[in-house]
Amino acid sequence: MTVPSAMPGDITLEPLVLARDVVLLHEWVTHPRSVFWMMQEASLDDVLRDYADVVEHPHHDAWLGRVGGRPTFLAETYDPDRAPHVGLAGLPEIAEGDVGMHLLVAPPRDGTPPEHGLTRRIFAAVLARCFADPAVRRVVVEPDVENAKIATINAEAGFVVAREIDLPGKRAALSFCTREAYAARLVVP
Repeated sequence: MTVPSAMPGDITLEPLVLARDVVLLHEWVTHPRSVFWMMQEASLDDVLRDYADVVEHPHHDAWLGRVGGRPTFLAETYDPDRAPHVGLAGLPEIAEGDVGMHLLVAPPRDGTPPEHGLTRRIFAAVLARCFADPAVRRVVVEPDVENAKIATINAEAGFVVAREIDLPGKRAALSFCTREAYAARLVVP
């Protein structure tokens, strides 16, 4: 999957490079704040193996996100009908022009307080990047139904829950954001 390179503001995305990024990624996905990532007990080798599968998959990409040059988030984009390990392939709601998205904002480092509005700013930038591809009609997410924080952010961005589905390890809210809903609801930084 190709995602255009332009992003708004000081936020950038680059392909995840496991040799460089796996230790940082392990720190992020095993942090207590990342409980919905379902990798709390993952070893460094587990993270390396799982993300090697993502990086090598022709329809699933992992991106290291930076804010002001500092590694700050992980984004994934995928073709929901051609990345069967995500669990959406074959669902009747999935259509041509859909792109899946996962987003993990790193926990604050060194005891610094969280930056107010950072997650929403990153979320807006990643959505802008997804919709920069004219072939993308909708962005698909499948957060855990227990994740109230992301449910709020998704709704603010224009996502609508289609239905709840069972995925490995979670009950998920299958949700879609159309290009039109995104344009109407989300102000890009």
